[in-house]
Amino acid sequence: METADSHQVVIAGGGPTGMMLAAELALAGAEAVIVERRATQEVEGSRAGGLHARTLEILDMRGIVERFLDAGQTVQITAFAGIPLDMADLPTRHRYSLALRQAEIERLLAGWVAELGIPTLREREVTGLEQEEGGVVVRLSDGGSLRADYLVGCDGGRSLVRKAAGIAFPGWDPSVSSLIAEVEVEEQPERSIRYTEEGTQAIGPIGAGPRVRVVVTETYAGQGQPTLDDVRRALVSVWGTDFGAHSPTWISRFTDAARQAEAYRRGRVLLAGDAAHVHYPVGGQGLGTGVQDAVNLGWKLAQVVRGNAPEALLDTYHAERHPVGARVLQATMAQTALTRRDPRSDALRAVVAELLAMEEPRRTYAAMQSGLDIRYDLGARAGEGHPLLGRRMPDLDLVTADGPRRVFGLLRDARPVLLNLGEAGALRTGRWTDRVRLVDAAHDGAWRLPVLGEVPAPEGVLIRPDGHVAWAGGPDDVELPEALAAWFGP
Repeated sequence: METADSHQVVIAGGGPTGMMLAAELALAGAEAVIVERRATQEVEGSRAGGLHARTLEILDMRGIVERFLDAGQTVQITAFAGIPLDMADLPTRHRYSLALRQAEIERLLAGWVAELGIPTLREREVTGLEQEEGGVVVRLSDGGSLRADYLVGCDGGRSLVRKAAGIAFPGWDPSVSSLIAEVEVEEQPERSIRYTEEGTQAIGPIGAGPRVRVVVTETYAGQGQPTLDDVRRALVSVWGTDFGAHSPTWISRFTDAARQAEAYRRGRVLLAGDAAHVHYPVGGQGLGTGVQDAVNLGWKLAQVVRGNAPEALLDTYHAERHPVGARVLQATMAQTALTRRDPRSDALRAVVAELLAMEEPRRTYAAMQSGLDIRYDLGARAGEGHPLLGRRMPDLDLVTADGPRRVFGLLRDARPVLLNLGEAGALRTGRWTDRVRLVDAAHDGAWRLPVLGEVPAPEGVLIRPDGHVAWAGGPDDVELPEALAAWFGP
């Protein structure tokens, strides 16, 4: 592992997940390189259209959320199958969704990655890999190769890394196919959304010119790469005319296939983002789930490659994130069924809408859709300990010796924090002083969590770099040293 082309981590894929992972590794002091097939960060076609609250919180923890807020538009709702869910009472500073195209999201992330000095090898793809003792040989499309301690596949739903590692991708085959395109038209249509037995059909102008965006959904029948003729036929089938469609900017197709990798790790190869899970885009959770994969994995992988923690720490990545991905797939499949419009689906949708208008279901599903309700199972103690354990730490306003601080402001450098809220000096980091930051602080006010509501304030909290609570208790709690050792090395 000492050759010039050797790296601690090679990341296959430079989309949002790959860039977020690279940034997390850099902040934690690990060295990584991104391998990306695109010559630039330009995004082809229409992809994700925004960010949910928990992803915004993560960007806030790293001190870059304002870049995204300045570029997008906040909306104080999220939705389940298009049924709006008010977020105004969720206990977060970001009680909204952010409308922002993936092209802008990637541009902003790429700027941050460049500031952190992370190299990207462009116009290259990973074409193969061989796991060896102590590392991975990564074959590239230009005939070259890299050596890495670990390889992370962030290379999308058709992930070569996943296939080469022999990781199965079970799930459900597609039932519908959605065609999405930007084209010019001879006859300008009015903005229109229609719902059919197949799903959502929509068309609308882009600006004042002849260009329109089209989304049409049809029963899946093994459709291949889409063409302009496919767009024209689909328009005729829904609106009775193709509006003289011509000169496409881009055309793409996606389905409601739902699949999840059976393992997020095999040896020294790991998966994140769409390489680990794919689903229909209804609900808009795909990009955020991938970013959250990266933030869960980054600090763990950095500790392992730097020799501060045993390799077994990486097993917690699958244990924590696989259930989250499975729940997203389940919720997405339910929403896909509700987007269809036939008498039985309409009846079901009306019942679900009535339920979601009630306070408790609304709060529960708004928290789920926005990613604020995630709780990692940290073992038997999670069921017995403080309600905070395994959940996201709320962004409290603190009083410290250095003045007012926010909890998220303590996590800018992706370093764990032991927050002492009792008597000054009552908690100590002990042998972990060089790895865990100790902050004595005071907080005056209630502690509120999504779904649960108000919870008792602990005297101390151990916050992981991903913002989740690893321990909550008092100065006499013998489990604090155990938690420090389990998460941040012996």
